Amino acid sequence: MKNSPLIHLVALLLVFVTLSCGTGSQTSTETENSSEKFGGLALYTLRDSMAKDPLATLKVVSEAGYAYVEAADYADGKFYGMSPEVFKSTLDSLGLQAMSAHMGMVTLENADQLIADVKAAGITYFVIPVPPMGMFTVDPASNKLGMKGTADELVTIMNTIGEGTVIEDVLLEKCNPEWVNFQMDLYWVKKGNADALSYFEKYPGRFKAWHVKDMDTEGKFAPVGTGTIDFKSILAQKEKSGMKFYLVEQDQTFDLPPFEAIKISHKGLVDLGFK
Repeated sequence: MKNSPLIHLVALLLVFVTLSCGTGSQTSTETENSSEKFGGLALYTLRDSMAKDPLATLKVVSEAGYAYVEAADYADGKFYGMSPEVFKSTLDSLGLQAMSAHMGMVTLENADQLIADVKAAGITYFVIPVPPMGMFTVDPASNKLGMKGTADELVTIMNTIGEGTVIEDVLLEKCNPEWVNFQMDLYWVKKGNADALSYFEKYPGRFKAWHVKDMDTEGKFAPVGTGTIDFKSILAQKEKSGMKFYLVEQDQTFDLPPFEAIKISHKGLVDLGFK
């Protein structure tokens, strides 16, 4: 593949031991009356709605107060059934921007085309959320995530695809910091019994994006600000971490409608001091 220096690759930091990968709400009226939009939303949270009616769903995201999104659906050269250019113009019309895109289908053979499509959509960060090229594994019985091969083999693939992207400590150590950045999922870091602040201290400036999701007392996903994760302490170290942008994500909303969950999370961002 050809060298593509104008796109940044990041790897989603999931459970370290495997991948090594409510209260209060905000009404629609309150959100719509707020002139300041900020923060991001991972569209994976609204994947069912995006599959049915992406335009209507993106309107809700915009009205909820979010300023940017992360795409999580790409197939046949299209994002959510739209060409990269149409996807970008649709977001532009709603006052939204796509900062990043999950492109887990990347291989050495298709990387050039995928990177070109990401650029055409106005997206800066090309995210490889799981080990690519058949290295990612899931145990159906336990739902445990894992990886085939070695970390060194993954480093070689990642450095070839994007001149650097990472998943765990050995990748942080060996991938070139000039090319390599992380997207840290704060829920999965805690779920994996790791500590975000320790990683910021050890690898300052390497975590350009965060997935901001909360954890309830049972260990399940929860809207931001309603759970147990100490976001204020993490946010206080954002400069050290290197964070450039962040995205609310909630993999499952359980009995809470996803649209309501993202509104509660956006209010949580305000309460916690995110901007």
